[in-house]
Amino acid sequence: MRKNKSTKIFRKLHKWPGIIIALFAILFALSGIVMNHRQVFSAVDISRNLLPHNYRYQNWNLAAVRGSLPVENDSVLVYGNIGIWKTPSTLDQFIDFNQGFPKGIDNRKIYTVVRHKQMLYAGTHFGLYSWSISAGEWQKMLLPVEQERIADVNIKNDTLLVLTRHYLLKTTNGIQFEPVQLPEPVGYERKTGLFNTLWELHSGELFGLPGKLIVDLLGLVTIVLSVTGLLHFFFPKIIRWMKRKKKPLKPWVSATKTNLRWHNVIGYIFIVFLIINTLAGIHLRPPLLIPIANKKVGIIPGTHLDNPNPWFDKLRRVVWDKNLNRYIFSTSEGFYVADEALGKPLQPIVPQPPVSVMGLNVFKPAGHLKYLTGSFTGLFLWDIGTGGVYNYFSGSAYVAPQGMSSPIGSEMAAGLVEAGNTAWWFDYNSGALPLTGIGFPEMPKEVLQKSPMSLWNVSLEIHTGRIFEHLVGMFYILFVPLAGLCLIMVLVSGFFIWWKVYHRKK
Repeated sequence: MRKNKSTKIFRKLHKWPGIIIALFAILFALSGIVMNHRQVFSAVDISRNLLPHNYRYQNWNLAAVRGSLPVENDSVLVYGNIGIWKTPSTLDQFIDFNQGFPKGIDNRKIYTVVRHKQMLYAGTHFGLYSWSISAGEWQKMLLPVEQERIADVNIKNDTLLVLTRHYLLKTTNGIQFEPVQLPEPVGYERKTGLFNTLWELHSGELFGLPGKLIVDLLGLVTIVLSVTGLLHFFFPKIIRWMKRKKKPLKPWVSATKTNLRWHNVIGYIFIVFLIINTLAGIHLRPPLLIPIANKKVGIIPGTHLDNPNPWFDKLRRVVWDKNLNRYIFSTSEGFYVADEALGKPLQPIVPQPPVSVMGLNVFKPAGHLKYLTGSFTGLFLWDIGTGGVYNYFSGSAYVAPQGMSSPIGSEMAAGLVEAGNTAWWFDYNSGALPLTGIGFPEMPKEVLQKSPMSLWNVSLEIHTGRIFEHLVGMFYILFVPLAGLCLIMVLVSGFFIWWKVYHRKK
């Protein structure tokens, strides 16, 4: 009797939550497969008019703009997630400057643009591009590294500095690049972030391409389980309807049995992998993200993270400070300085401004040994000489929060633009706001028309639950953990139902 009662409970836990979570699980799976192969889908765009209203640009928000570069004839290049646009310093006209980039807005995701020896260089998510007057378009450059995602591009005297997520590349002629693996930092421990480990486990990248393909397979398995589960719910209703209509029932009864058999077999084969992947995923979003955000763990031998480079996937920004005669590197581990020869361990700078886990978006010299730094944590004035860190707007000294805190601040600095003597900073939510002078002009129709959302980014919004923010407000933040826990409950209850039935038959 107790066994029958427990079976009924498991059936209820499996049936109704399963029906609710099935469609969301399919969305998770499809979006995850797209996210696992970003470059493959980079040419596919989605019109923002097809998305909820909060995904449409208003006043250059949503990280539309990251930075600017003055060029000839009193013009300025404005760049960011919208690509590159050329405008007079009066900002009264915006001209498309994206000729040569591959199709797809994701291929025009620009991190930085610099001028070096009459050439322009643009660092993008998929590589380094150069522009010359003779070519009249952007041309991709060959780099002596496997991973070509550009983190930053800068100038040191007559040397072009190109920073990938793993290495520093140097060139004086723009053709031959010298890759430099940076020395390990002082007090280096061969560990990595727990968040990073779970991220790569969830995507499969922890085990390279085979791992990603296995996770893709788990995505397909999730879709099959969801579809067969829904069919198992609807088949009895169809059979009852067919019976009332006095139509042949045998094909439907056979289909019901076959559908259930495949649902069970696939479920018990993959259940452990599905639970592990789901547990990893729910820790990548708040609130479960907060306690693990700063945790360090050992590197798992033989995995993608098991790399001799101490800066593997950690480099973010670089500048050469003439006054210090040192490099300053912004990394996922904080700020470090290095000597010109790059032969000694990198020294951490203490104190240093806070930087959101999403990375440093603004890193501009602001005087002798002073820098303006901006991320989703806020905008700060950093005086390396005195060690002072000040909130740019209030002027108050920065005080680090104690214990667990939000990874974002009230001012989410996404970029900075300078034109003449006027400057604007770009808040992720509010868009362009003046630092000095007048307001920034409205987004021209042409910029809006040519700035859709990439399929990868739409998939990211679905996968994180942000796509539902317009419906449930800030409660969307609980979408991933609640959906993940619901999915685990459905998987576990389904396994126990199968186990009890299997042993009863045996």
